[in-house]
Amino acid sequence: MKAVVVTRYGGPEVLHQVDVAEPHAGPGRIRIRVHAATVNPADVLLRVGDIDEALRASTLSPPYRPGMEVAGVVDEIGPRTSTDLGIGDRVMAIVMPIDDSGGAYAEYVVVDADQVAAAPAGSSHAEAATVPMNGLTARRALDVLNLAPGETLAVTGAAGAVGGYAVQLAKADGLRVIADAAPSDEQLVSALGADEIVARGPAVGERIRRRHPDGVAAVVDAALQGDEVLPALRDGAQLAIVRRPGERGTSTLHPERGIVIRDVWVPDYTHATDRLRSLRVLAEQGKITMRVARIFPAAEAAAAHRALEQGGVRGRLVLTFDGNEATI
Repeated sequence: MKAVVVTRYGGPEVLHQVDVAEPHAGPGRIRIRVHAATVNPADVLLRVGDIDEALRASTLSPPYRPGMEVAGVVDEIGPRTSTDLGIGDRVMAIVMPIDDSGGAYAEYVVVDADQVAAAPAGSSHAEAATVPMNGLTARRALDVLNLAPGETLAVTGAAGAVGGYAVQLAKADGLRVIADAAPSDEQLVSALGADEIVARGPAVGERIRRRHPDGVAAVVDAALQGDEVLPALRDGAQLAIVRRPGERGTSTLHPERGIVIRDVWVPDYTHATDRLRSLRVLAEQGKITMRVARIFPAAEAAAAHRALEQGGVRGRLVLTFDGNEATI
């Protein structure tokens, strides 16, 4: 089968499409004929070598394969596999590049059955592929915060994939949302459901605090602005931070204020089938938006990584492995 791999760590040019052996579904596992896989910042971390320690500790051997979410069709179901899915069903799945499945950039991936859910009805493969990793990251952030309906949440990076899902899922949970946006993104972030919008960038926390003098209950810092968001938080509030592999944070920040750090580690939801299915339902109801920014053939993975690193992407860049979804 064709797969896109990292032959050595470095820039986008180290990504190459190669032939590798097809995997097959063992007990409890499902093989997916991949039609679409997204390109995420986490894929860049693998490509440049930032997760080399985790890869070396895995069962995998070089060359390594990026990719954390796919959409496609169930192609093979292993023996003694408990699933309500059947051969030919359209599905989406979260994939961990440090697991023995390898990453998502391949014509076929084999994952545990509980990593897979039916794709949202009416979605394209490219659209469905944007849901699992980014959606589960945002879902995990909100779950670790565990805010009561009616409380106010601030979201940075709201125009991005994770931030956008955080805004929409927070609204579905009954929260009030104040989000950041550049002038060119204000209409998008408003359409995602944000109740209030402040300018993004330095001093964003101070701008939020001016809108909410008592401070907000929590921040999902999808833009990784760190200390810039602290003024937005009331004493005793929570800050949700998406962690990189192997990264560990402190449980409190500025102890005199009692601000609690909530780590968001998406592998915690690798097997959270119920959460993935709930995202499918919300997508079908139009409560979360599957945003595809641009589609590339898998052989042009390097170009997709260059586009991601240039910034300004709204939605997800998607690689296709079948040639049936045109480049847009």
